[in-house]
Amino acid sequence: MEHKLVVMKTDPAQIFNNFSVPKKDYTFKSITNGLINDTFLVLDDKQAVYILQRINANVFIDIKAVMQNIVTALPLLKSSSYSSISLVKTTKNNSYHTENGYWRVLSFIENSITYDTTTNSKTAFEAGKIISEFHKLLQDTEVESYKETIPNFHNLIDRNNQFFDALESAKKERLTEAKKVIRYAEKLLPDLLDFCFTELPIRVCHNDTKLNNILFSSTTGKALCLIDLDTLMKGYFYYDFGDAVRTIVNTANEDEKDVSKITFNKELFSSFVDGLSTNKDLLSTEEIASLPLGAVFMPFIHGLRALTDYLSNDTYYKVAYTNQNLDRCISLFDFSKKALENVDFMQEVIKKKFIS
Repeated sequence: MEHKLVVMKTDPAQIFNNFSVPKKDYTFKSITNGLINDTFLVLDDKQAVYILQRINANVFIDIKAVMQNIVTALPLLKSSSYSSISLVKTTKNNSYHTENGYWRVLSFIENSITYDTTTNSKTAFEAGKIISEFHKLLQDTEVESYKETIPNFHNLIDRNNQFFDALESAKKERLTEAKKVIRYAEKLLPDLLDFCFTELPIRVCHNDTKLNNILFSSTTGKALCLIDLDTLMKGYFYYDFGDAVRTIVNTANEDEKDVSKITFNKELFSSFVDGLSTNKDLLSTEEIASLPLGAVFMPFIHGLRALTDYLSNDTYYKVAYTNQNLDRCISLFDFSKKALENVDFMQEVIKKKFIS
């Protein structure tokens, strides 16, 4: 049975009072670009000082596991090249507060900014460099100590089953609207399902390394750290590689309706891989070989999830209009096609940066 949380409107100031912060007259600004959690910027005299979030318990059923993974990882995620984020404890010394949902408070990094897309090669390089640093800092952590926060999150076999279940129960008009992308999914699924069985090292991964989950310095342009660690858990490196590629190398938004604007920008890809290779010894030979297909796999599985959600009447992602999930799917599948067309190019660049 699907877990459902009934959420009522809550005063963020009332919630914030339950955390161990200096007592001041804070103001709260809602950040609306997230698809899952409810997020507020906490300001002290117009200066951002904290992030307040309500974790979406419809998506993250095991909140305790989510927070335990974050508590375990945060002390490791700090270096001269990686800006640390701290979790603010509640007044009862807990990592989160329960009141009409599940709430947490994180420190805010001053002069930081995020980007949904980029055309800047330096930004692509910095994104690759910070993802590489993230994995370097976590490479010696005990993988088995991290809990699975969303079961089978990037498991294509499971997503395949959900997709075909949704096909069986979908409304006729939605099946008609999605006819073309359904055919594409059915065509590519067998090849990518075979790819799933590749033997690779298991790592602690971010599992959602889209560009806007990377903080950059608004003054220097350097990447500072990764944010939104709710999906931090076991995975394969190509998950984080492919997720980054789909939002860095494509200069269009992920629900772009005009597919002619969706790009596979070779210069941005090369810059991203250049940044990633700053820790050249991080990856095994098998992991390096998996990267090009990972750049096909990740946009495809995200597109399949959006398509499944569309066929299931939009129960997972927030949508602003009726066909937004379908638009997401069309855009993601189109980028997946373009990545597939560029596998040889990706192999050449990756070989040059990591092996030569």
